[in-house]
Formats: sequence, C-alpha cells, structure tokens
Amino acid sequence: MKNLICVILLLYAVSACHKQDAPDNTLPPLPSKDSLRIVAGGLHFPWEILWGPDDHIWMTERNGRISRVDTSTGTVQVLLTIPAVKSVNEGGLLGMTLHPDFARQPYVFVVYNYDNGSGGYRERVVRYTYQHNTLAQPLTLLDNIGASAIHNGSRLLILKNDPDKLWITTGDANQQADAQNLAKPNGKILRIRIDGTIPADNPVAGNPMWSRGHRNPQGLVAAGNLLYAAEHGPDIEDEVNIIEKLGNYGWPAVKGPCDTPDETAFCNANQVTAPVWSSGGRTVATSGMDYYNHDFIPAWKNSLLVATLKGSTLYQLQLSANGRAVTGVRQYLTNRFGRLRDVCVAPSGQVYVCTSNGNNADRIIEINKP
Repeated sequence: MKNLICVILLLYAVSACHKQDAPDNTLPPLPSKDSLRIVAGGLHFPWEILWGPDDHIWMTERNGRISRVDTSTGTVQVLLTIPAVKSVNEGGLLGMTLHPDFARQPYVFVVYNYDNGSGGYRERVVRYTYQHNTLAQPLTLLDNIGASAIHNGSRLLILKNDPDKLWITTGDANQQADAQNLAKPNGKILRIRIDGTIPADNPVAGNPMWSRGHRNPQGLVAAGNLLYAAEHGPDIEDEVNIIEKLGNYGWPAVKGPCDTPDETAFCNANQVTAPVWSSGGRTVATSGMDYYNHDFIPAWKNSLLVATLKGSTLYQLQLSANGRAVTGVRQYLTNRFGRLRDVCVAPSGQVYVCTSNGNNADRIIEINKP
C-alpha cells in the first residue's frame, strides 16, 4: 500500500511539472543561445540601428558618431562625428533615417541635441548628403526644438510610398504641458518635407505638428498603411499607438488607456486615441521598434518588435490581420544583454538589437532563426 501511494504521488508530481512547464504554443519559443551572435562591441550608447541599401547597418551613437557596421565582420566604419552634438544624460545624437531612393537621393537625416548658448539645450533635425564615404552638405531642416536631460524622443522615418515627407517624434523635454500646446513642437509627432518646408495638408497650416499628447516617443515604424509609435509612460503605462492625423494621445492628462474618471472626462472632451497596447501598471521603457513580416522566422510574421530599456527585453507584439489590435505578446532576451535601445530587421529576415548600458561596452546582437 505504501509503495502504491508513492507511485501515485510520483505520477501526480510529474503531471504537475508537465502542466507548469507546458509551452505557450500560440507564440514561438525563446531563441536558443546558438541563434544569437554578437556582431560588434565596444560601442558608446548606440541609439539608432537601421539597415542600409549597402547591406550594412547604419548606426548613431549618442556621442555624435555616425557609422556603418559590416555585420559579417563587425567592422565599424565611422562616417562622421558631429561636433555640435552635446550629450547630456539621455540627450545627444539620437534618431536617423535614410532616403528610400538612396541611389538618386543619398540623404541621411539625423536629429541631435546641442547647446544654444543663452538659448539653452535644444534639438535640431539635419539632412546630410552621403558622398565619398562621408557625410557632407549639412542642411538644417528644423531647429530650436526644446531639449532636456530627459524626454527628447526622437526617431525619424520616411515612408517608401511618400518619400517627400519626414516624420519626427519629439518628447516633452520635461515640460509636460507642451505636449498639448500646438504652438510648441515638443510632445508631438511632426511631419515636414525633406527640404524643411511644411506640407500643405498638415492638420494646422504652417505647423509641423501631425499629432500631440506624447510624453517621450522613441519608436516609430510603418506597417501597411498604418504608422506606429512607442513611447514611455511615467510610472505606469508605456504605450504603442497608431498615429492618426490630428490625433490626441492624452499626455499629460492620460496615462495609457482612459481608465480613471478624470482620464475618461479628458478623453471624451478631447477625442483621445487609445493605445493599441500598453504595459499596464508598470513601465518597461519602450524604445526602438521595427515591423517583422518575413518567412525567415514565420511565427514572428506580422509583429511589432519593441526594444525596452528598463525591461531589458525584446517584446514581440503579434498584430491582427488589419494591424489595429495586438493579439499576443511574448518576451525575448530578458536580462540577457541588459538595456535594449533599438531593433532593426534585415531584408534576409535576421533581426538585430543594440544595447544601451554605457561604459563603451555596448553591442549589436544578431538574432537568427530560433
């Protein structure tokens, strides 16, 4: 009898373990160590990584350096160090994008913080021309944007189907009220032409503002006909939003969804757009983001991949067929490489992430097929 009881208990324990360890079959397993490769190291707070038309990663580092990275050898070729860049805490050289028709218009767009003397710490958007393995002919497109040691944004994006427009995310630069003030460019998604002029079909004539009510958006990507932005919440509710023309995203009155009486009142009065995803009652510090829709990792198709700083995690947000809902969430690389600043997808389907840990020890990591 005693032996029978032991056998029953053993079978129960095995069954319980199998239940507890059962994988989530709706989303793919974590990548194994064999599927990860360190591409480059010794970097100083890389901020933007994007795949260039030359099959290299183009990268900005917060100290003002713009480089090309050969992913096969790890060689980092510095193109330019911008002397005007002033890196203060979260500030410095931030986002970058390349013109989609780079062969005919070899433009490189960057956004950075600088010291304006008596005007204080500011932010500007500049267009460079790539020639002879360097960047030349700087043209300032937008200047005198408020900056701070925190909450500067800023990502840049040009849509392939609209290559004449440049999208810019700005943070509130620690001035919360500016996010709702149409006269201030901070706390906004901005839209200008690639020559710095304001498109005639912007929501407000002569104003670069496209949407408002953003706290610190550090991710920006297009998928289909939708534009997504990822932004930091304060103490709760990091967000991913679908950006709409003249959209109001609530900050500073609203954190994430409209789920308190005061938030509901503000949302109803101002037609606030709810996030497509939020982190709930915690913050993970959402940063760079890219869209994945490649057969290389089939289970990741039609997903947003979001790098997080505080969470030290790569989030996979599975999208619905129309892209307007998140149907599943999975976490990758948690605490394996520390803070993750940005993510980019190569045409081959491989995924690259960069860290943001400091001490000239940051890295770019390649994720291959799990």
